[in-house]
Amino acid sequence: MTAGAAALLAAALFGAPAAARAQAPCAGEPSGSKLHVVLQGVRSAAGVMTATLYGDDPAKWLKGAGEVRVWRQDAQTPTMEMCVWLPGPGTYGVVVYHDSRRAGRFVRGTFGPTQDYGFSRNPHLFLGPPSLGQVTFPAGEGETTVVIRMRYP
Repeated sequence: MTAGAAALLAAALFGAPAAARAQAPCAGEPSGSKLHVVLQGVRSAAGVMTATLYGDDPAKWLKGAGEVRVWRQDAQTPTMEMCVWLPGPGTYGVVVYHDSRRAGRFVRGTFGPTQDYGFSRNPHLFLGPPSLGQVTFPAGEGETTVVIRMRYP
């Protein structure tokens, strides 16, 4: 077996290194700014990951119709990447949840979320969702990357 064939076989069996994996196409209208979201700790490949992008208006944070953009991608374990075109440079926050049953909505129970979720900047949570200020990050021209560690109820 040649070295090239061995490398292809190893990539197929064990997964290609992050740099060699094809990045998902970006959701939304192309612009000069895009956001690359890396999700760590995804436990199941069932269903889809749903990401919601918010701007820096606290009055719209986690409110219906307050989002800048919502996009979905098939779940992958244990780490996956998502991409979205931004309207332009600015301050943004991202919320992600794992819709393993493809219900199309975030499900909460009596004591909080029943689905896996995460926020940009990975804030410490205590008795409720974080404030917008805890999750926002600056995005400029070109590509901005955020890493989100998934949380489990």
